[in-house]
Amino acid sequence: MDYLQRMVSNDVDSLAAGDAREALLLTPKGRIIAPLRVLRRGPDDFLVLTEPELGERVATELTRMRFAAKCEIGTEEHESWLVLDGEEVLDERPNGDEVGEEEAERVRIEAGSPRWGRELDETILPAEAGLDRTHISFTKGCYPGQEPVARLHYRGHVNRSLRVLDVEQATPGDEILQDGKGVGRVTSAVPGLALGYVRIAVPEGAELTVGGAPARLTGSPARP
Repeated sequence: MDYLQRMVSNDVDSLAAGDAREALLLTPKGRIIAPLRVLRRGPDDFLVLTEPELGERVATELTRMRFAAKCEIGTEEHESWLVLDGEEVLDERPNGDEVGEEEAERVRIEAGSPRWGRELDETILPAEAGLDRTHISFTKGCYPGQEPVARLHYRGHVNRSLRVLDVEQATPGDEILQDGKGVGRVTSAVPGLALGYVRIAVPEGAELTVGGAPARLTGSPARP
């Protein structure tokens, strides 16, 4: 569908039937409206998956921008399960062991994977969350937000990036300090690990403080 290819940040036209790809729906200024997973079900049939609370917003945005495009847009409800190897299974309960909510959150934080409402909202640039490496094609045609995204990629850099920290205990919202100076803030945490946006000048392995407790930066910047 040419229209969907023109609207999302990644190349979905090259998908074969049954294949899926991560993408973003962006504002003209390159801010995130919604993270997407686009599944091609047939030649002109695409399922655009997103977070439950964003489904109506995505449908509204795609409908609003459709103009004269010959396509139909509607909403569907689906269920998914996360199994131990990290695979997400759609609409069919897997045979393997399911990952519980607490374990899934730990796996997500260890991987530095952003979550809507925690690490992602409309104030975040894709490159800050590392999504320019996984959700964006820099060779496809135009889409909303392409110009500022490409300009930052080729000519600039972000000032902060999503990083993983070793810390005994942390709470979302805690300030991350280096030598007493604020360098970031925690967005998600489980015992022993935290995820947060940290200034890119802070090197991997840096000794930090979070909530009065020692912490160490283990995750590399989203952008070197």
